[in-house]
Order: sequence, then C-alpha cells, then structure tokens
Amino acid sequence: MNSRTSERPVEIVMIEDDDGHARLIEKNIRRAGVNNPITPFKNGTDGINYLFGADGSGLTSKGKPLLVLLDLNLPDMTGVEILGRIKSNEHMKRVPVVVLTTTDDALEIQRCYDLGCNVYITKPVNYENFANAIRQLGLFFSVIQVPSPE
Repeated sequence: MNSRTSERPVEIVMIEDDDGHARLIEKNIRRAGVNNPITPFKNGTDGINYLFGADGSGLTSKGKPLLVLLDLNLPDMTGVEILGRIKSNEHMKRVPVVVLTTTDDALEIQRCYDLGCNVYITKPVNYENFANAIRQLGLFFSVIQVPSPE
C-alpha cells in the first residue's frame, strides 16, 4: 500500500488494547500480502503522542503516509476522542481512519462517520469470523490508495 504519488509505504498505526486482537490483526493483514510497517499502541495516550508529537500539533506526522486502525474501547480514552482529534487537525485530517471495534451500536457508527471515519468494521465475536474479517481487511488494504502527504 503506497500513497498515490509517493512510493513511500503507508505506515499503519494500530491503536488496539487487546494483545490477542492486535496479534490476530497483524497476522491476517500479513497473510493478505500487506507488508507495510505496522506501529502498534496499546492505549490512546501513546497513540496520540505518536501521531501528534510532543507539542501536540500533529506536525510530526505531516508528510508521512499514514493509515490509522483504531479500536473504540481503550483503557484511557475512547477511540471516538482520537478520531475527533485526527479529523479536526489541519495536518492529519486526510489520514484514513479505519475503526475496528466490537461496538455495533447504530448511533456510535453514525457518530464515527459524522466525525470523518473512513471505514467502520464491527469485530465478529466468533474467532474464525474475526480472522476472516481481518483477512478481508488486509485484502482491502492491499488495493486502497491513501492521500499523498502534504
């Protein structure tokens, strides 16, 4: 997965607190042939600090082709807060955000799309269905284009 005009590989920033889900996500993305770097974070604070930098401006991510894979249920903050920060930041608003969560509440789904999420996927409870969904996500990642960094 590359950005449209840059040959730099897109970095996948995965914010997922469940170690088992994180391993399963990475394994099945790799199985789908996606070899982009994946930078994992187990909580929202570390993910925010990485994306927005020490000064919180987001300048640290300017020029990086990124895709954020975001869980909504995190121990220290909600993924909705992170999504809102990303989409309201002038340097990060075009970064694609894929919400991957157990929450299937219709209002929450609507809220995420209203904030600007690009894809919302509900994690299936059954292991095989979850693994299959992630494999399909990996195939999706192998064909999508992300915006060029500014």
